[in-house]
Amino acid sequence: MTPQRRFREALLFGNPDKIPLNPGGPRESTRAIWRTQGLPPDVDYYEYLMKLLNIDPELPDERVGPGISFKMIPTFEEKVIEHKNGHYIVQDWMGAITEISDDYDYTYIRSAKDFVTRKWHKFPVETREDWQEMKKRYDPKHPERFAPDFEERCRKLLNRNYVSDFQVNGPFWQLREWVGMENLCIMMLDDPQFVEDMVEFWIDFVSETMAPLLERVELDRVGISEDMAFKIHSMISPEMARHFLQPAYKRWVAEIKASNCPIVDMDSDGFVGELIPIWIESGINVCDPIEVAAGNDIVEFRQQFGRQMAYTGGIDKRALAKGGKVMRDEVLRVVPPLLIDGGFIPGCDHGVPPDISWQNFVEYSRLLAELCGWL
Repeated sequence: MTPQRRFREALLFGNPDKIPLNPGGPRESTRAIWRTQGLPPDVDYYEYLMKLLNIDPELPDERVGPGISFKMIPTFEEKVIEHKNGHYIVQDWMGAITEISDDYDYTYIRSAKDFVTRKWHKFPVETREDWQEMKKRYDPKHPERFAPDFEERCRKLLNRNYVSDFQVNGPFWQLREWVGMENLCIMMLDDPQFVEDMVEFWIDFVSETMAPLLERVELDRVGISEDMAFKIHSMISPEMARHFLQPAYKRWVAEIKASNCPIVDMDSDGFVGELIPIWIESGINVCDPIEVAAGNDIVEFRQQFGRQMAYTGGIDKRALAKGGKVMRDEVLRVVPPLLIDGGFIPGCDHGVPPDISWQNFVEYSRLLAELCGWL
């Protein structure tokens, strides 16, 4: 079975020959510590892990990306405004004024290379005049929106054996980038028409931008990034999510699935239990990473929502850090019950943090490989 077919079968409650092995992705700090714990320098951690587990590497076709961008064009000039007291204050490429410790290169502000705390001072959209200027940066017909070889990429993607997808910001995520989270939440109460205008613009932009790709290629997955929940609760009420966000989900899902792409995947940190029903209503059929520390229980979700939702992730990173029996108990609590039912690719419930040692990661990956049919 090809990696593409296996991925679809696993998440669509089919009959995969085995479950895709995706234990989780380490960040830079994690890999740096692993290299002091047995991971050799200058090797890909996943390839070396497969070698340690004695799993023959699969050889997918040469990968080709879709060559599509949803970023603002042009971006803002990224520049350091101030550097003092161990911190950079930077105008980032999205136009926000942000602050970060100089323990990191300031480009970490808009990068997921590591676990980094940032502070936002100012956002690019504060007035309706700012909004009119911001809209000019999101022309779906801009010549830089697609790679120069876009047509050739699409032709190559028609016959592939690997998973092809793209990720786009959901409306909550994107508006938060423009106005800031606190400002956005206040605006939903004090100026809902402004929020609705921005959401409608983003819906149209995403639809128009992805249309040329969806017309040419049957993708395997489209991901929506929202990160709209804290511990125990979402950042906005379910009623607000239905009112402001669901119109985007419903339209995009309809367009994506009309292209025969079978999976629309919602990515949100935090507790998502009160949001999953909204996503199901919208036609979204996979979500991740299902953080246990935020109060999510993937086994309970399966009992509650049945086969209306599939999942990736769901294994408590804190248990993986402890290793041994604690790790095994957590993996066995989560993985076998959901694999029996299907609709699940297990993995760490977020990026793999540096307190998970290389030895514990290998031990955990070996157990996962056994359960998923690789050993």
